[in-house]
Amino acid sequence: MWDTLTELAIQAWHHPDFWKFLSIPVVAAFVGWATNWVAVKLLFYPLDPIGKPPFFGWQGIIPSKAAKMGAMTADSTLSKLGSLPELFRHMEPERIADHLITSIDPRIEEYVDSVMMQENPAVWELIPTMMKSYVYQMVKSEMPQAMGEMMADLEHNIHDVVDLKQTVVDALVNDKRIINRIFMECGEKEFEFIVRSGLWFGLFFGIIQMFLWAFYQAWWILPLFGMLNGYATNWIAIRIIFQPLNPVKIGPFKIQGLFLKRQKAVAAQWCDIVARNVITVRNIINDMLNGKKSERTHLIVRRHIRDVVDRAVGVTKPIVQFTVGLKEFARIKESASETAIHITSEVLDDPTFNEERAAIIKDLLEERMIALSPEEFQYLLRPAFEEEELKLIIVGAILGALAGFAQLVYIFGGG
Repeated sequence: MWDTLTELAIQAWHHPDFWKFLSIPVVAAFVGWATNWVAVKLLFYPLDPIGKPPFFGWQGIIPSKAAKMGAMTADSTLSKLGSLPELFRHMEPERIADHLITSIDPRIEEYVDSVMMQENPAVWELIPTMMKSYVYQMVKSEMPQAMGEMMADLEHNIHDVVDLKQTVVDALVNDKRIINRIFMECGEKEFEFIVRSGLWFGLFFGIIQMFLWAFYQAWWILPLFGMLNGYATNWIAIRIIFQPLNPVKIGPFKIQGLFLKRQKAVAAQWCDIVARNVITVRNIINDMLNGKKSERTHLIVRRHIRDVVDRAVGVTKPIVQFTVGLKEFARIKESASETAIHITSEVLDDPTFNEERAAIIKDLLEERMIALSPEEFQYLLRPAFEEEELKLIIVGAILGALAGFAQLVYIFGGG
C-alpha cells in the first residue's frame, strides 16, 4: 500500500501540471483571506461617501448607518443599562452646578458689564462704581442658589428637556470615527478572526476544488468554487462569532460564540468609549440647550436667571426700573438669560470635568452590561453584521468568482 502511495506521489510530482494543481488551494486560501479582509475594510471605510453610493460609489457600511445604529444602540442597549433620570443623577447635577459656579464666579463682573453695555451702555456708564460693586456682589451671592435650583429643576424635568436617543445619534453622526471605534475596538478579536479564518477555510475548500479539478476540468469549476469560497468563508466566520448563543458542552469542551465569550472585556471597552464620547455631560447639556426640546430648557434657565437679576438689584429694583424703564429692565433680564445659556454651554465643554463624570457613568454602565444575558449582549456588535450581512457575503462571493476566473485564464490558460 505504501509503495503504491509513494509511486502515485512521485508521478504527481513529475506531472507537468503539478504546480498548477497545487496553486488551486494556495489561491483559494489567499482568496478566502483577501475577501474577508476586504469585507472587514468595507465595513468601516471610507468614513464619508466616495462617488454616489450605493451603485456608483461607496461609504463604509457602519459610518453610513451611524444614525440608525445610534438609534438602535439607544433603544436596544442603553434602555437596559439605565434610565435617563438615573444616568443624569449619576452625573451628579450638584457637581455640575458647583462646576458652573466655580467657572463663572471669577468672570461675574465681565458678564454683568457685557449684558449692561449691550442693553443700555449710557445708563450703565452713569451708575456710580459703588452701586456697580453692589450689583456684582449680589449676583455672586445669588448665583450658587440659582445654579443649584436650576440643575434640580432640569433634573426633575429631564424627560422634557433631553432626548437621549437624539443625543446618541447626534454624537455618532457628527463624528463617525466614534461609531467605528465602538465596533473596531469592541470587536477587534472577532474581526481578526474573520480575516484569519478566511485563510484556513479557503485552504480547505481549495483542496476539495483541487481534487475535483483533477478529474473534471470544466471551465466553470474554478470561478464557481471561487465564488463558493468567498461566500462560505464570510458566512461561516460570522456564524462562529455569534453562535451558539449560550455555552454548549461537547465532551470536555464548552462551545460558545467568540464575541459572547468575551462579555466582560467587551463591556469595559464599550462603556469606556460611550461614557467618554457619547453620553457625556457636554452632550447631554448641549441637547438640553440646542436640541429638539431646548425651548423647555430655555424657559427654565430664563426663570432662574431672572430671579437672580431681581434679587441682585434687591431694594434698588424700583430705582433701576425707574432709571432704565420697565421694558428695558425686562430686556436686561432676557439678555442675562441668553448670556447664561451661552456660558453654560461653554463652561461644560471642559475636558477635565467631562472626564471625571465619564468615569462614574462608565462604572454604572459596565456593571450592568456584564449582567446582560447573551441574547441582549450580542446586539452590541451584531447590528454591524445584521444590517449588511448579505451584502458582505455577496461581495465575498463576487471577489471569489473573479479570482477563480483569473486563475482559469492566467494559470490554466483558459481551461
